[in-house]
Amino acid sequence: MGYPIALRSPRPHRKAHAPYRLARHQRSAIVRAHPPYPTPAVHVLIVDDHTLVRAGLCRLLQGFADVQVIAEASNAEQALELAQQHHPDVVLLDLSLPGRSGLEALSDIRKHVPQARVVMMSMHDDCAHVRSALDRGADGFVLKDAAPQELELALRAAHSGQIFLSPPLSAKMLAPLLSTERPTGVAALPPRQRQILRRLGSGQSTKEIAAELGISAKTVETHRARMMEALGCRRASDLLLLAARHQHELG
Repeated sequence: MGYPIALRSPRPHRKAHAPYRLARHQRSAIVRAHPPYPTPAVHVLIVDDHTLVRAGLCRLLQGFADVQVIAEASNAEQALELAQQHHPDVVLLDLSLPGRSGLEALSDIRKHVPQARVVMMSMHDDCAHVRSALDRGADGFVLKDAAPQELELALRAAHSGQIFLSPPLSAKMLAPLLSTERPTGVAALPPRQRQILRRLGSGQSTKEIAAELGISAKTVETHRARMMEALGCRRASDLLLLAARHQHELG
């Protein structure tokens, strides 16, 4: 009598696993897109001496994702006290405060609560105030008439260790560095012509200037002609008069 033969069931086709592999791939993508840990909130201390302004800022900040107002202060003393008590991530600090100014409050907060970032607020776009605030350790400066999105950018930039300035302030601060204005008049002359013009203004003759500068008299005359053309002088006497008037600029 023969023994029964155990028959193996046919191996499933590879395509049978495709739905599982796809589902697993989808689950992995979902995990990567939505990390299990929530983004930490940005805790903010608002400092302004106007109650209505503080209330408006508080309500505005509550509309920003992951931003929480943890305290409010109306002067520099309260600002330092509450900063030491609550350890905010960012202090939103008004420049104009009764008694001690916002700049003084900024210095106190940077000294006693160094981990807190500070964003200054002001109605005025005074570059001197901006420079002073940055020198004292401010992490941002926004104008009070800025759009809400601008304030949110300032808070998040400060929280991440970056500096933020309202666009109008940035433009004013950078304007001197980006200026493309060229000097005009006497200031636009080459150094050699300025040397000659200064000596002409002091009453020296062509030969005396040539001897002092170690050049020929003809070279002096050539420079004189070029200066008259550049400065719009029709006569030699006009050039001498102009030279006398601008002695202080010629050194």
